[in-house]
Amino acid sequence: MDWINKVNTPCYVIDERRLRENLEILADVKRRAGCRILLAQKAYSAFATYPIIAEYLDGCTASGLFEARLGYEELAKPFNRENHIFSPAYREEEFDEIAKICGHIIFNNLRQYEKFKDRAKGVSCGIRVNPEHSTQEHGIYDPCGEFSRLGTTINELNDLPDGIEGLHFHTLCEQNADALVETLAAVESKFGKFFGKIKWLNMGGGHHITRPDYDRELLIETVKNLREKYGFEVYLEPGEAIALNAGYLVTTVLDTFKNGMDIAITDASAACHMPDVLEMPYRPNVQGAGLPNEKAFTYRLGGNTCLAGDIIGDYSFDSALSEGERLVFEDMAIYSMCKNNTFNGIALPSIYLLRGDGELVLLKKFGYEDFKVRLS
Repeated sequence: MDWINKVNTPCYVIDERRLRENLEILADVKRRAGCRILLAQKAYSAFATYPIIAEYLDGCTASGLFEARLGYEELAKPFNRENHIFSPAYREEEFDEIAKICGHIIFNNLRQYEKFKDRAKGVSCGIRVNPEHSTQEHGIYDPCGEFSRLGTTINELNDLPDGIEGLHFHTLCEQNADALVETLAAVESKFGKFFGKIKWLNMGGGHHITRPDYDRELLIETVKNLREKYGFEVYLEPGEAIALNAGYLVTTVLDTFKNGMDIAITDASAACHMPDVLEMPYRPNVQGAGLPNEKAFTYRLGGNTCLAGDIIGDYSFDSALSEGERLVFEDMAIYSMCKNNTFNGIALPSIYLLRGDGELVLLKKFGYEDFKVRLS
């Protein structure tokens, strides 16, 4: 990785080779299962790579108007791909534009559908359902949890109204195919009576399809059986799986000192540049580093903000860290660029593309105006 010292830090680097490896896996699943696969932009929205994604996938999904516009302008329209949207509730002043640029609109409940159905002419409409069956432990990411605001339960859905062409469920988060099989059984048990009336079933995201241990054969078999049994189109909308392990966050060590343990301050921030480290939470891998005390020198890596909890994690290294040294965090293409922020006036990381032939291309450099434009 001789490009590490050629970039200005902090920066994200998207690895085209790894991105294509993921997309080739997804394209193979799509072909063998006979389903359609969409990019969930909430996880990855680096639109400079949308022409690459268009070579493999069927379109994209959005969670609001701006994502829908991005998907329409950069993927759906120029490459003749699909543009889907789901939102818990739609804004009156935005809906007409959404209906113009989205071919599929998914409503959170029948109230939302009844409110907007007359303004969704020519659009394939669906209802998000809540199977009330949890398969994960992360409450913040569990749409099936108690008092969930996402999806319609079977108690609220006696019948499908005219104009509803599909059903949608999204309950997984970084899970394997066995969780989908379990969830699908719950969906079919509660909502299967409507399967003969719909044209499509969208099984949402959270499928870690490109992870090495993911059971792709089980996924393919499940989708094929579903399509053969009911005859409808099946959609998957992964986000993480598309850019899993296909990006890096490169940072520079700004200072080192001791306070009960060795501490290193970097120009990358957990709070600003990798917020899922604090929200999920999780500990991202650093190239060449180990677990605490696994190697000779253990450091707590922290960001350069005033937030006391801006801690990335504890890592060990073969040698002592020094000012100016570069560190590379892995798997930083997903939920990073689309969630980062300028808290404390910390600069947004530049974005580079590492092409398949090794060429390093600067896609975007951010500055003071990008911080100021968000304020008034």
